[in-house]
Amino acid sequence: MIKKKKITYISEEEEKPENRLKNLKKQLIECKREKEENLTQAQRARADLINYRRRQEDALPEFIAMGQVNIIQRILPVLDSLEAGAEKNEDIKQIKEQMISALKECNIEEIKAMGEKFNPEYHEALDQVESEEESGIIIEQIQKGYLLNKKALRPSKVRVAK
Repeated sequence: MIKKKKITYISEEEEKPENRLKNLKKQLIECKREKEENLTQAQRARADLINYRRRQEDALPEFIAMGQVNIIQRILPVLDSLEAGAEKNEDIKQIKEQMISALKECNIEEIKAMGEKFNPEYHEALDQVESEEESGIIIEQIQKGYLLNKKALRPSKVRVAK
């Protein structure tokens, strides 16, 4: 198939140098406007990309911490079992110590409970018992609690004095 070209005729008026100059100036102004618009769009796109990368970099430690929490919460019951077995077996005691050492390297630390004042942020009260201790003092720890980066990962389960 042969494409038919559209033929445009230029009037004598348009061919005059003054009119031709006016048309070229109009085209130049239009090109400048388009250039500015494209430049603005490119700058916005670049700023959006930079902001996206910054948000991703800021969110990365949070994602890593969430992954750590999930894994560590699955390991803590194993540590509880090792603690129970460590009282009877020296080999299990060594394994427990290795596990505690590895957790410390991940910024996991045990919540101190015995003799401390009850703090609902770090302790879960399972029972209140009559005691000679001051009211609100923890008198027995049933299950150890742990902190991850100074935040409660698992609260200590305790008995509190009335």
